[in-house]
Amino acid sequence: MAGFFVPIRQYPGALYPGQRDTDPDACPKLPEAQPCYHVLEPWTWRRLRRRLREAGPAALALPYWTAAWAPLFWSLARSAEVPVVAIVHNPTDHDGSWRARWIARQTLGKCSGFLCHARHVAGILGRQFPGTAAVVHPLPPESPRPEDREAARARFRLGRDTVAVLCFGLIRPYKGVDVLLEAVARLPAGLPIVLLLAGEPWGELAERLRRRVSEADLIGRVVARLEWVPEADVPAWFAAADAAVLPYRSATGSAVAAQALGWGLPLVGSEVGGIAEVVEEGVNGLLVPPEEPGALAAALTRITDASLRARLADGARAASRRWNWASYAEVLEELVARLVAPSAPGPRDG
Repeated sequence: MAGFFVPIRQYPGALYPGQRDTDPDACPKLPEAQPCYHVLEPWTWRRLRRRLREAGPAALALPYWTAAWAPLFWSLARSAEVPVVAIVHNPTDHDGSWRARWIARQTLGKCSGFLCHARHVAGILGRQFPGTAAVVHPLPPESPRPEDREAARARFRLGRDTVAVLCFGLIRPYKGVDVLLEAVARLPAGLPIVLLLAGEPWGELAERLRRRVSEADLIGRVVARLEWVPEADVPAWFAAADAAVLPYRSATGSAVAAQALGWGLPLVGSEVGGIAEVVEEGVNGLLVPPEEPGALAAALTRITDASLRARLADGARAASRRWNWASYAEVLEELVARLVAPSAPGPRDG
């Protein structure tokens, strides 16, 4: 790696739609990282371009998930004398406007290749940019930090026989948390299941969700922390859980799915986008149609079966060993090698 250049700051805090936008523990600084620019301050980009010239890379690998990065991405791609590879988390902003979609298409059109985290994303880009090289490698799970499961469950006042299902992460409309709460409200009375709901809602969702979880049909069925969860507190939520739920309306992929697999948690997820590629029906989880609380309630009822849950947990642990950051780097390196020397063999598609 010729260099790893990262922003000093991605954006002013005033632009963040939630209440908290910094957590040093959530993204620890790597020794290779060189902070040298601000994403939305063009006068700092000259410093970045100078560092790039000094590093002399064979290619540029740039992340893309939001139009906020587009001006910087565009500037670097336009002046680059080497192939540009986009690591595409999202081919356009979630819940984005036509303008965001147009910006994404114009920006990604300047790339020589794409590394995607789901075949769903690669398919979208293949239709938009036919002939552009694309490879796929799912986000690898992180190794979980040690955490006392009994202490974690006691913290959330979970009974010995209670099945705890975790929904974790930033809460936005496309993630379908409102559908999940409706599904939980429909569960049979007396079913030993509790929803652990943790994450920061963006915008107006916060007040709506706080009102909903306090209504009579959800009392005693939901343990909610509707705010940013500091990194130090994250392991307790996963350690206390017996399964994870991903009730998305739409999805390109999910870092939380990878995180849950790393903890050996079975997944209950919507059959959409990259979620349907990670959740293997009957192997490491259960798939349900999106936006159907009845079907989701039925799947949550099934996950209370201990023998099924144990079998799916075995599948989750097996899936977590399938991908790692070494294989991720290998796929990226093979793509770059192909772009630098077009006559070389094609990259391995994960």
